[in-house]
Amino acid sequence: MQRFADQVAIITGGADGLGRSIAARLSNEGAAVAIFDFNEVKMAEVKAELEAAGRRVATLKVDISDEDAVRQAIEQVVEQFGRLDITINCAGIVGPTGKKLQDIEGADFDKVIAINLRGSFNMTKYSLPHMLKNNYGRILLIASIAGKEGNAGMCAYSTSKAGVIGLTKSVGKEYAETGITVNALAPAVIRTAMVEGMPAEQVKYMTDKIPMKRCGALDEVASTAAFIVSKEASFNTGFCFDLTGGRAVY
Repeated sequence: MQRFADQVAIITGGADGLGRSIAARLSNEGAAVAIFDFNEVKMAEVKAELEAAGRRVATLKVDISDEDAVRQAIEQVVEQFGRLDITINCAGIVGPTGKKLQDIEGADFDKVIAINLRGSFNMTKYSLPHMLKNNYGRILLIASIAGKEGNAGMCAYSTSKAGVIGLTKSVGKEYAETGITVNALAPAVIRTAMVEGMPAEQVKYMTDKIPMKRCGALDEVASTAAFIVSKEASFNTGFCFDLTGGRAVY
């Protein structure tokens, strides 16, 4: 399918994990993709792979917690490709795990909020003006089931993702009549490099909560995300989709 022919998509965190999988999916369906990440080596790998398949791709090193850096990077993408149709914010960090609140340093908490929540704010804020020019756009923010239920031992991460869900609901309503949709996707634990780096007991704690008794797969995330940012999902906005193997059904 070429659902995204002639469209331009920005994917943050696109050098690895969820972002890389989503970038490949949208690219294979016709989108020109711009990848924002901090890992220049892996971005180069993705760029080479997509270009070898004849895809249009750009890579930019961007700190999404830096408002001015985000503004400039998005403007650079629009200058290069001529428009912006889709923004998917996958970039994020886990932060302290396996710790109770009283054992978490304030600076570590602030870092998680800056990247996960402020980053979502920045990417949304500076994508909207370019989408409004065409009365069309799709913004997808990657939240987490931890933002709905809270994971013990991960209060910084859970708090940041709860904020992402609140941001989505608010902004989705604000722009509901513009042709721009703003949604979130809340996965349960997905087998990524970020998850591989977490303590085994923390991963087991999260996986045990999933009725399917397994982690989600990257292609399952990519297929769901692709639907949400497609023209088909025209009547969905301000909503947080679950991808949880049955863990959350509300």
